[in-house]
Amino acid sequence: MNHFLKETDFQPHEVAEVFSLATAFKKQRNRHTPPTLDKQSWGMLFFKKSTRTRISFEVGIQELGGRAILLNGDDLQLSRGESLADTAKVLSRYLHGIIIRAHEHELVETFAEQGDIPVINALTNFLHPCQIYADAFTLAEYWGDKTSDPLKTLQKRKIAFLGDSASNMANSWLLGAGLFGMDITLSGPQEFEPTEEIKALLKKEGFDGKHTFTTDPQEAVRDADVIYTDVWISMGDEGDTSNRIEEMRPYSVTQELMNAAKPKACFMHCMPAHRGQEVSAEVLDSPRSLLLDQAENRLHIQKAILSVIGNRTK
Repeated sequence: MNHFLKETDFQPHEVAEVFSLATAFKKQRNRHTPPTLDKQSWGMLFFKKSTRTRISFEVGIQELGGRAILLNGDDLQLSRGESLADTAKVLSRYLHGIIIRAHEHELVETFAEQGDIPVINALTNFLHPCQIYADAFTLAEYWGDKTSDPLKTLQKRKIAFLGDSASNMANSWLLGAGLFGMDITLSGPQEFEPTEEIKALLKKEGFDGKHTFTTDPQEAVRDADVIYTDVWISMGDEGDTSNRIEEMRPYSVTQELMNAAKPKACFMHCMPAHRGQEVSAEVLDSPRSLLLDQAENRLHIQKAILSVIGNRTK
């Protein structure tokens, strides 16, 4: 069974296929999209609120000729105690594949183990692989030209990730940087450095020791090609957050930090963004900000991921 639970679930040649398909889908969108999911029904099991993920997947499935069925986790019998294994086995009798947005990463892993249909991770508290593929695709567009190999365009570029370096986006960028041959430096308070869990996965994937962590944001952005940040307070962590906000304030992406990177360095954020917290409004709205391109490319890259996986279910 072919699942997409983490960035490295696609082999290098498959990554190239995904990028190539995404390029074609983006160019052809207003003309023709091959119905690669024709007569397929895909479930979208969401336990977290969503804007970009939900809409891009739902539109993408429809444009590929399939049917998207939104499943709210609170509305299923899971909320009344039915086991995840039973749910996975039952839904496998109805659906051709399922997209899951959950809190615990173990949930998508268990569903993949117990079910008989492909599972795509649409975000967990540990990883967000679809976002990283869209971000890498966006950077390849930004740095490349019509004749360049998008994956080679990414190699040896440096990304600086500021803020919560133990977050799902930081984890995913650690994996993604290894996969795409990029250099990565993370910067945040010492207690928010990458966890032992992600370090163990990096070691397993052969990316051990290929990242740098520093508490100095100026050091992190030096020679960076892209500066990336995410919200300081993730969904589900709301409450008394005043202490965390104060701890994170030195890592807010300001114009001063952008100026300390390479002259043509770009800014990225997976959204939603909080102006004046993790990034200033000046940076967020500047010509060097790629966040709307990132958001659009979620559609194209996810259609490519769906097509590669969907074709294998036929």
